[in-house]
Amino acid sequence: MTSSDLIALRRDFHRRPEPAWREFYTTARIVDELESRLDLDELHVGPDAIAGEHRLAVPDERDLEGWYQQARETDADEGVLERLEGGYTGAVAVLGQGEGPTVGLRVDIDGLPQAEADDQTHHPASAGFRSEHEGAMHACGHDAHTTIGIGVLEAIAESDFTGTLKVFFQPAEENIGGGKPMAESEHIEDVDQLLAVHVGLDHPTGEIVAGIDGFLAVSHLEATFIGEPSHAGAHPEAGRNAVQAMATAVQNLYAIPRHDDGATRVNAGIVEGGSASNIVPEHARVVAEVRGETTELMEYMYEKAERVFRNAAEMYDCEIDLEPGARAPSATSDPKLADIVANVAGETDGVERILERDDLGGSEDATYLMQAVQENGGQACYVGVGTDHPGGHHTSTFDVDEASIGHGVDVLAGAIERIGDEY
Repeated sequence: MTSSDLIALRRDFHRRPEPAWREFYTTARIVDELESRLDLDELHVGPDAIAGEHRLAVPDERDLEGWYQQARETDADEGVLERLEGGYTGAVAVLGQGEGPTVGLRVDIDGLPQAEADDQTHHPASAGFRSEHEGAMHACGHDAHTTIGIGVLEAIAESDFTGTLKVFFQPAEENIGGGKPMAESEHIEDVDQLLAVHVGLDHPTGEIVAGIDGFLAVSHLEATFIGEPSHAGAHPEAGRNAVQAMATAVQNLYAIPRHDDGATRVNAGIVEGGSASNIVPEHARVVAEVRGETTELMEYMYEKAERVFRNAAEMYDCEIDLEPGARAPSATSDPKLADIVANVAGETDGVERILERDDLGGSEDATYLMQAVQENGGQACYVGVGTDHPGGHHTSTFDVDEASIGHGVDVLAGAIERIGDEY
């Protein structure tokens, strides 16, 4: 693919962002592009690409149906869309080129429920490829990741690589929902080496991070407090105040002791409840997350958070419904694969600086796939491709420097070829 082809494809994905498990158009567009460009050995789509029973954080049917019908109004292939109905999105492309290792590449494809800037200083707006889906945008570069995945497949098809390449077009990264079902699928079982990629992460265009570590294990949980309403002026003693229980829980979440084994995090991201100023509130809700430098530290924080919620409910004589949410483990990049990426990057046009290692400082459900490969005796590495972005990740003004898409294709395809030579 030429640089112009990559940019045009990325802009098409950017124009039609779809949040987790609603990537109907995106998946159909991936299928169309691959079938028109490549003679693949296998192309697994939707429910054939994932272990659907392991999907996490799936939206309700009404939400899914709205996005599905929206995709049907485009030129997307109706037959492909029918296979995705119900939120079974994503794809796995398999390209076989003789005897050799099976190398995997994981790219994520979902957008975010984030409104995109519309002023003319924002390049997608001024260049005419701003999101057409109000309230959603590619604010984390997954449009670039998807494009890189397609570009790498074509580059490997035209190369001397011997072996098998599998590209995992993974849905639902942003809500930590898609990594586990893709890692639980049969497609990961024979992967010998796995690469995953992310653009940006505060690294500028021309910089490559050969191996990213420091993934924080993460788990979400939702607590609903149920009390009893009463008139706040006439009979305040008759109520059981769910908001009071919730407020106590939130305060004490942030008081969970840190751990000397490593970094931990906690955040109450959604806090809501009550219905009127003169009613003792009977319902309140918190959606929180905990993180840890290791999976064990995340579990420590999760257990403490559960205790905080239950004790706060008991203190104010409220009932509580605790629902565990999506989660992802920690992971580490294997040094040998990182060395291959670094060596290839050093020979790649446009790459000006190479970092051997860096810490992500956040969470990613590519760790499920990395862990699955490593537990099967293989190796995995998470690669950072620098890109200048005027707004931070997950902001309305996020954008990528489109030159970095070509850097990603060249470095990853080169690394895959090198893996084929060395294994």
